[in-house]
Amino acid sequence: MSLWPLLQGFGLGASMIIPIGAQNAYVLNQGIKRQHHLTTATVCSVLDMLFISLGVFGGGALLSSNETVLMAVTLGGIAFLVFYGSLSLKSAFSPASEQEANAQVLARGRRAVIAGALAVTVLNPHLYLDTVVILGSIGGQFEGQDRIAFAVGTILASFTWFFSLSVAAAKMAPTLSKSRVKRGIDLGVALMMFVIAAHLAKGLLAEHL
Repeated sequence: MSLWPLLQGFGLGASMIIPIGAQNAYVLNQGIKRQHHLTTATVCSVLDMLFISLGVFGGGALLSSNETVLMAVTLGGIAFLVFYGSLSLKSAFSPASEQEANAQVLARGRRAVIAGALAVTVLNPHLYLDTVVILGSIGGQFEGQDRIAFAVGTILASFTWFFSLSVAAAKMAPTLSKSRVKRGIDLGVALMMFVIAAHLAKGLLAEHL
């Protein structure tokens, strides 16, 4: 297994996974709450591993060539991003007492946390566009052991980032859970979700007008 393709995979994987998105926001929030945060990181990482493998070993070309599936994924993703952004925006402007009440209501068990991680991953259009289509098309240019090394590098980037984010958020929870900081995080997440949704919608309209 060559080292260079592995490093390329790690660098490209990190560049696509690290920018804030629905997965990162969910992992960050679960870390701040210290609510099954390592389970959340595990679910997101394993799902990334599955979709990266699918893309690198042939699924990327299949998805990118099927306009109907790609459109359905994009439309579903836009709706999901707007919904997630709206929840974050509502949370940012909720009174402190209401936020505390919501936090108690949202003190969920492991199954609910796993379901949430599945939702922010599988319903996230960037998962398919980044891991399956883009990384898949790049990884498909490698042959044999080099392709495996590239896939391993991107997967390592996913595991490294999600677990680092989860552990860091949990350790910094006393600071990050303060009302002003939490409001800033919620506003940032909402803004990013709306920007990504608008970007996807603009691209979709440009393709079909």
